[in-house]
Amino acid sequence: MTQKISGIFNIMATPFAADTALDIDSLKKLVEFQLDKGAYGLTILGVLGEAAKMSVDERRQVVDTVIETVAGRVPVVVGTSHDDLATCISLSKAAFAAGAAGVMVAPPRMNKPTDDQIIGLYSDIAAQIDQPIVVQDFPPVNGVFMSADMLAGLAEKIPNARYLKLEDPPLMEKIGAIRERTDKFEIFGGLGGMFLLEELRRGASGTMTGFAFTEILVAVFQAFQARDFVRAEQIFDKYLPLIRYENQPIINLTIRKELLYRRGAMASATLRNPFVPIDAGTHDEIGWVLQRVGISDPTQKVVFSE
Repeated sequence: MTQKISGIFNIMATPFAADTALDIDSLKKLVEFQLDKGAYGLTILGVLGEAAKMSVDERRQVVDTVIETVAGRVPVVVGTSHDDLATCISLSKAAFAAGAAGVMVAPPRMNKPTDDQIIGLYSDIAAQIDQPIVVQDFPPVNGVFMSADMLAGLAEKIPNARYLKLEDPPLMEKIGAIRERTDKFEIFGGLGGMFLLEELRRGASGTMTGFAFTEILVAVFQAFQARDFVRAEQIFDKYLPLIRYENQPIINLTIRKELLYRRGAMASATLRNPFVPIDAGTHDEIGWVLQRVGISDPTQKVVFSE
């Protein structure tokens, strides 16, 4: 049965122990945590899942653990991007064999590739797998710019590449430009959820982000889907200081892991190198921001008043 890829997908952090080894127990705990918070699906081994810092064997261990723990309750999308195309295809096949609902693939670093080269890359992948591909458009990571024209052409030419993870600002303008050219993409925003409400207004199908309070994004999405736009705006605006604070450039993942640790979702906030640590002032500010938005106990699920 094909699982629907839509709504609020949490891009999961990858828990590491204090010695930076994979923390499998915390990984299982984090899966249950995200499902309890209402995630429509999970996306694993994304950029902020530190996939690039893991070996191929470790990545496969994460895939097997997450999909086994989820046990079919929600769809799981697996990041399989890799500089080597054969490895990307191998990881994608392994993900689907394990039970993934889709794979997320960004182009590797390329020297000013043409549109035809990028479409050719995805065509080569699609020739080996016929399951859903989420195209990841994230130029800050790989330096590859994908125009609205090219993306629309890709959606038309590759039937199973009908999902787009868009993180190329200005997001809303690019969503609008793609929507003018094709209706074949399910589009997901990102960037920490900072523009979720605007993305939905432009026609996004949801978001894929690692924001540590998944239930907040779920509440915004559900209110929007119910056409209770005032409530969606109220919830989003109330928690925007927290969304904004977590998504600081350079230290966003460090803050996110600290928040997940404070929420009891994993045993340690450890990151693998390279990463930028946060100072004592930032640790204090995290508590201050939580208080400002009315979260006195981060271990508890946020409850929204009617």
